Amino acid sequence: MRVLCLDVGDRRIGVAVSDPMGWTAQGVCVIERVSPDRDVKRIASLAAELGASAIVCGLPVNMNGTPGPQAEKVAEFASRLREATGLEVNLWDERLSTMAAERALDEAGMGWRKKRKVVDMTAACLVLQSYLESRRSGGD
Repeated sequence: MRVLCLDVGDRRIGVAVSDPMGWTAQGVCVIERVSPDRDVKRIASLAAELGASAIVCGLPVNMNGTPGPQAEKVAEFASRLREATGLEVNLWDERLSTMAAERALDEAGMGWRKKRKVVDMTAACLVLQSYLESRRSGGD
C-alpha cells in the first residue's frame, strides 16, 4: 500500500512516496510544472510506476486553519488527479512544511542552490510522514 505525496506549487511539484508498508516517506523527485494537463499525466504515470494505491496532496492552509490562496488551485489539481488516475486523492494540511524543510536542509549545511532543488521534495516527505503517522494513530 504505497502512498504518493505531492507538494504542489505554481512552478514545481515535490514528490515523495511511502514504503510498501506505509511507515516511512522517501523523496522521489521535483517536477517542473509545464501545464496542468501534462503535470497530471506525469503524476499519473509516476503513480502507476511506483505502484501507488493513493495520493496525498499537501493543502496550504493558513495558521488559523482556513484555506490559503493556493488551496483552491491544489484542490482543483487533486480533483484532476482523481479523475485521471481513479485513485483515492486526499488533501492534507501542509502548514509550515516548506519552512520545516528549509530549516532541516539549513541544519544539514546545504547551500541555497542545492536546497532550492530539493526543498519541495523534502516538504512532500514531511507532509507524507505526517499523513502516515496520523493514519497509524487512527486520526484523519
